[in-house]
Amino acid sequence: MHRQNTTDPTKKSKLPAIAVAILALCLCACDASRVYERYSAMPAEGWHKDSSAVFDVYVSDTAALNSLYIDLRHASAYPFCNIYLFVKATAPSGASTRDTVEYILADQYGRWYGKGFSSVIDNRLAFRKFVRFPRSGVYRFEVWQGMRMNVLPHVINVGLRIEKQQDYPDVAGM
Repeated sequence: MHRQNTTDPTKKSKLPAIAVAILALCLCACDASRVYERYSAMPAEGWHKDSSAVFDVYVSDTAALNSLYIDLRHASAYPFCNIYLFVKATAPSGASTRDTVEYILADQYGRWYGKGFSSVIDNRLAFRKFVRFPRSGVYRFEVWQGMRMNVLPHVINVGLRIEKQQDYPDVAGM
């Protein structure tokens, strides 16, 4: 005896969509240390020296220690092994600091340090470690390229990530 298929072949199973949603929730929940993470897309023609990536971060926890990272995505065609960045941080009080940082992106043989697939390389670059924000409110972070080029090619995204760290005594505030 032949068994008939009682399911309608025109109806698709919802199981794959549910599985993807559960997986996405699990991946998001696993990153409990993340306080903030955003990216700013750079224009296809390149990152102009006068254009900044701006991140406004609301901070409510003034007791926690945090580490700040600059996330950089660039194409494998990026023409340098390093990048200079200017980073300005402005506290809710209006007080600000400005740093110039250099990040090495490739070794002496031109192999990229970041992770990537195809032609896009992701870099998580430590900016400040173990920072305690002294007051709650909105902190503004602005990032400019400092490579002495009017337009820096092959930078795709610039991001800011803030992670909560373990408590260490006697750490200075921002």
